[in-house]
Amino acid sequence: MTANDTTASNPRHSGQTPSARYDRYTALTLRQHGPILEIVMGAQQAANRKLATADANMHRELAEIWRDVSADPDIRVAIIRGEGKGFSAGGDLSLVEDMANDFETRSRVWQEARDLVYNVINCDKPVVSAMHGPAVGAGLVAGLLADISIAAKTARIVDGHTRLGVAAGDHAAIVWPLLCGMAKAKYYLMLCESVSGEEAERIGLVSLAVDESELVDRAFDVARRLAEGSQSAIRWTKYALNNWLRMAGPAFDTSLALEFMGFAGPDVREGVASLREKRPPRFDGAGQ
Repeated sequence: MTANDTTASNPRHSGQTPSARYDRYTALTLRQHGPILEIVMGAQQAANRKLATADANMHRELAEIWRDVSADPDIRVAIIRGEGKGFSAGGDLSLVEDMANDFETRSRVWQEARDLVYNVINCDKPVVSAMHGPAVGAGLVAGLLADISIAAKTARIVDGHTRLGVAAGDHAAIVWPLLCGMAKAKYYLMLCESVSGEEAERIGLVSLAVDESELVDRAFDVARRLAEGSQSAIRWTKYALNNWLRMAGPAFDTSLALEFMGFAGPDVREGVASLREKRPPRFDGAGQ
């Protein structure tokens, strides 16, 4: 049984339509369960047994949703998860090509990528992530920056930047060394190695690893406990702890700038081509 099957077979996870403040969201599927907002990536793609790719709309919505969660007096906790074959599949290659070819697109997506990281960090409500299958790209930013990150033991966490031919920006420099240490962070980020959910728990990259059939239930259990606790105590604890991430802001800003410099370089074109052609990339070392 997959995480998606668990959700489909459990009516208590069906939820209600949230308030009108969320009407503008079309790429993300939003369901309200009392004080818990469930944010689902890939609900539309799941019908076609595809992974949630972060196209332009989803990338923008993933950056903006956290401000609305903070401002919503009816929400105490947010859960983010994927539906279908995995948590998230990373950036849409057409968007990557647009970024490589167009300065205005690159500038817009840079701002969204920056906002995504800082908005999750600064969201005053706790965030719980439930990751199964592949977890890559913009979805992984929220997955690993979540206050409580839960992964299926069989999940495959991959920061795919260096495989694409750009520096590991997004969330990588700000949180991986803090979670699992510099040695592990460099190994997985520079080599673009996959981390299983079970291994991610062992090295401290995620909070918990559970059987995939238990993933969504465990996420909701944690979210309910957070929703039932002292809101001031929980939110202020999050704020104080996240000062460790705010102190890493200069490292994050540098990594993001270097990542987006790479989108204007030659390696990303080879990275995209190799992904489209399903072959290893052949980087020639230009730009060193």
